[in-house]
Amino acid sequence: MPPIPPPPPPLRRARRAAARTPDPALDDIELGAARAALSQGRRQPARSLLAHTGDDWDRRAHRVNVLAREPYAAAWARDWLLTHPGCPDGLVLHAHAQVRRALRGREDPAVARAACRAAADHLPADPTPWLGLLLLERDGGPEAVRIFEEIRARHRDHHHAHHLMIARFAERRAANGPDPLHEVYDFAAWAAEQAPADSPLAILPVVAHAERYRVLAGHGFAPADPAASGHWRDAHARDTMKAAFDWWLEWEHDGHPRRLVDLNYLAHAKVCEGRGAEAAALFRHIGDHLTPEPWSYPDRAPGPAFRSARAAALGPVAGLGPVAGLGPVAG
Repeated sequence: MPPIPPPPPPLRRARRAAARTPDPALDDIELGAARAALSQGRRQPARSLLAHTGDDWDRRAHRVNVLAREPYAAAWARDWLLTHPGCPDGLVLHAHAQVRRALRGREDPAVARAACRAAADHLPADPTPWLGLLLLERDGGPEAVRIFEEIRARHRDHHHAHHLMIARFAERRAANGPDPLHEVYDFAAWAAEQAPADSPLAILPVVAHAERYRVLAGHGFAPADPAASGHWRDAHARDTMKAAFDWWLEWEHDGHPRRLVDLNYLAHAKVCEGRGAEAAALFRHIGDHLTPEPWSYPDRAPGPAFRSARAAALGPVAGLGPVAGLGPVAG
């Protein structure tokens, strides 16, 4: 008698597998479908997606940025512009695809900048070409600040642009070590205060804290285990994390395309702070939608770090095994 085959793996295991690789599309189902169609050579879904996104600038930036990551996005956008010269969505996608190629070392950054400026000239009200230019700036110098102001002039609360500026400012004076008065904290607080009460920019002080840890750990001023660093446990940090979590409890909504980026930062902070119950609430909202930042900080594999932290916060029901390298999580 042949041996009885083992039962199929539980559905939970399949769901866990989905959390192994961060997906920049997050939970945007329409974007995921358009991207899949584009990878199969079907272009119309991506065209329709961008056309219907309109001037929802944060959503437009998110969708363009994800589509531009596809290996053949630049070639496809060029073909699009050959058949539809001056098409706004084609210009923006082509510019961002060139930016992605430049960031991967496969294109001259000057070519990518020229594409972004051409798109900006054709679309004076659209902040998305300027976001491409900001992605190419590797520090928070005067040119980055100038580009950021161009973005804010078109969309004052641009989510992705603010995150980029936080990351750039966090790099300033990296060799000087810890500084509780570092300008990245001032910038984050200022931006959060300038935004409307329900704006997700309220989470920026949490982002600033994580980005500064990344820089400090990268220069040897903080341990490689973020939970062991104490970076999230002083009085100012605790006040910052509490204010952000309270904002989430009051204002969180499902409409913002990058809200899961914020929730990942906030969950990471709560894990590092040792607030397991609060982290668990956030992980339940995140589901499998992990983001590389901040789970990869300072030099970690984001998938295992995320799953370990989630398992510790949610307990045995998560079925993901013990924490590895993120320290104990208290309630």
